[in-house]
Amino acid sequence: MDIIEAHGLTKKFEDLIAVNGISFAVREGEVLGFLGPNGAGKTTTMRMIQCVSPKTSGTLTVAGKDVDKNPREIKNILGVSPQEVNLDPDFTVIENLIIYARYFDIAKKEAERRSDKWLSFFQLQGKKDTLIDKLSGGMKRRLLLARSMLNEPRILILDEPTVGLDPQARHLIWDLLKKLRSEGITIILTTHYMEEAQRLCDRIFVMDSGRILAEGAPKQLIERFVASNVVEAGNTPEVRECVMRHERQAQVEVAGETIHIFTNEPKATLSYLMDECKLESATVRESTLEDVFLKLTGRMLRE
Repeated sequence: MDIIEAHGLTKKFEDLIAVNGISFAVREGEVLGFLGPNGAGKTTTMRMIQCVSPKTSGTLTVAGKDVDKNPREIKNILGVSPQEVNLDPDFTVIENLIIYARYFDIAKKEAERRSDKWLSFFQLQGKKDTLIDKLSGGMKRRLLLARSMLNEPRILILDEPTVGLDPQARHLIWDLLKKLRSEGITIILTTHYMEEAQRLCDRIFVMDSGRILAEGAPKQLIERFVASNVVEAGNTPEVRECVMRHERQAQVEVAGETIHIFTNEPKATLSYLMDECKLESATVRESTLEDVFLKLTGRMLRE
């Protein structure tokens, strides 16, 4: 069952088309990732789903309700964890949650019960009386997630949920999000961490210039757009010429000092490079979602 549906969804800011007629559906209970470089239109799309940025044209429904006609009802079933840490530094952890619960008209006793529940879930129960400035970055991120669950949402929207965190904190949040998914909550996220998207997402939309370039499960995208493996070698004119002569190589990319050869036959490719191209060393690795991302959106830096 689809819980979100968009058809020809468009958002314009004066002369800028931020989202350009995209159509997609989100299945209830799945984890969906929006990937793309800065300015691709991912955050604008998320804001339209949240009913905080009105669409210019097209249709968009959340749980069968139109975002223009039923924003209040939609917001009541959404939990949102923003990229920026917007916790109130003047209050403690528990006070931040109880005050936030007022936006949903949750009675104080129920707000306290839910706060305790989600602080325990996100492993913050020992910090409930701590001021926000005394929390680590990882704790603040977990508190944002706890806050987003106070209204017991059907859909959780996460904008860069682990940005700036160390590996331990990131892996902890990944484990907690997987638990939420197992409870049937639909999760939509944006992230610049390709490993995060590959680990968490059932499906991914790759966006650029306001359009969806590709969609599918991480493994499907890798199979569709790049080969199973990458052989990497030093970039010299001799190696480039030799590689290009090897007709079995379907995809070759040059990036700085490295040549990337995408292949489904890594052993044969490596043997050819060593024997025919006289290479002394090369590396072989499995292709990743990052390879797909760079292939679809390019390697040029976006500001």
